[in-house]
Amino acid sequence: MVKQSMGIHHVTAIVGNPQENVDFYAGILGLRLVKRTVNFDDPGTYHLYFGNAGGSPGTIMTFFPWPGAYTGRIGTGQVGVTSFVVPNGALSFWEKRLANYNIPVTRKERFGEKYLSFKDVHGLQLEIVEREEGEINPWSFGGVSPEEAIKGFGGATLYSSRPEQTAELLEQVLGLERIGQEGDYIRFKAADRIGNIIDLKVSPNGRGRMGAGTVHHIAWRAKDDYDQMEWKHLLESYGFHVTPVQDRNYFHSIYFREQGEILFEIATDPPGFAHDESEETMGEKLMLPSWYEPQRDKIEKVLLPIEVREL
Repeated sequence: MVKQSMGIHHVTAIVGNPQENVDFYAGILGLRLVKRTVNFDDPGTYHLYFGNAGGSPGTIMTFFPWPGAYTGRIGTGQVGVTSFVVPNGALSFWEKRLANYNIPVTRKERFGEKYLSFKDVHGLQLEIVEREEGEINPWSFGGVSPEEAIKGFGGATLYSSRPEQTAELLEQVLGLERIGQEGDYIRFKAADRIGNIIDLKVSPNGRGRMGAGTVHHIAWRAKDDYDQMEWKHLLESYGFHVTPVQDRNYFHSIYFREQGEILFEIATDPPGFAHDESEETMGEKLMLPSWYEPQRDKIEKVLLPIEVREL
């Protein structure tokens, strides 16, 4: 039996100024800052996590904010568009809210669904779509109530340099269901009710260049360490070069680059974001892994101060 991915665990992007990042995703989009920590490979840089009230897999957008970073270019070898899902009937609320913050919005339709397309403050391409699927997000902030709040990921649009091979990986290896094709897009669906729709663009794009305003990688869910190891063995049996397991403190990760040059990660659902601070206080202070704790004073002096604030 083919293994079936539950869908997206998180999406990680590169952006610019960290306060601008917090203002956009918490202040405007109303997401919860569920974790403020550092890039484990570059502790002088934040790693910020935004999601629903509990920081559930399938809701987490994460960022490496580098002030003054050069601007990237969205293109092949990347996630081109990241989609958020909101409750049915909430799209008009979001259209008005984005307009109130002077964010240009384009209405689009794909596979019978209406999308609001817009960019964040650093150029990331985003969408909002409404669906019945997915649990209501009880988080309220800055004029966004649970009736309109982002529930998590609606999905992602992949820009592959080899769409045929990427399609084969999604369907034959990751076990996503191929729903159909409409124009330039092939749609796939994963097993869970959120973060489950992947649109693969089949027409060519210009080559992407990593930098501010681009997605660094997309992570798929593994139930636990055992499930992750099954995925690792399966991918290696298909000839993919998979990294050893990396301890990311809030999940364990393996990485591989698929044939269309997009960096994929498989991340475990546990232990989650509340194991080193309470769920009530998540995101309020800088959390460091044990190996960086002795350097806390030095790290805190380097990082720019940030705050979650109503705009």
